[in-house]
Amino acid sequence: MGASSTKLKAKAKSNGSADDIVIPDKLYFRIGEVAKLCSLPPYVLRFWETEFSQLSPKKSSKGQRLYRQRDVEHLVRIKKLLYEEGFTIAGARQHLKLEAKPSKSQTALPFVVAPPKANGLKHVRAGLQEILGILKQRR
Repeated sequence: MGASSTKLKAKAKSNGSADDIVIPDKLYFRIGEVAKLCSLPPYVLRFWETEFSQLSPKKSSKGQRLYRQRDVEHLVRIKKLLYEEGFTIAGARQHLKLEAKPSKSQTALPFVVAPPKANGLKHVRAGLQEILGILKQRR
């Protein structure tokens, strides 16, 4: 990511939209830090953990949630879907699942197909007989 922070691309209004959130370059964030970053109360973050499988903060030995950079990015995306784009929780969940799937419109690789041989079976039979001869010699 960035040297000191990650800035999500801004294309919406600058009045606190999800795109304006700057995520510091740290390994782990506590729930209070994430709540301040996202301008959301901690109980919303805990609720979203139950609703979105993409969110899986680890817990410290003291039981405190530790969010990774990826978790915070998911939270920002979820906030944008729910608050700015007007998705319901079920709709946002479905949208994120579709985003995660690879697109099926990939073009096929161009494989060179060899022209069929007129005496293909004869060639296979000759190869098998050659193998059989080698095996008989070893006995």
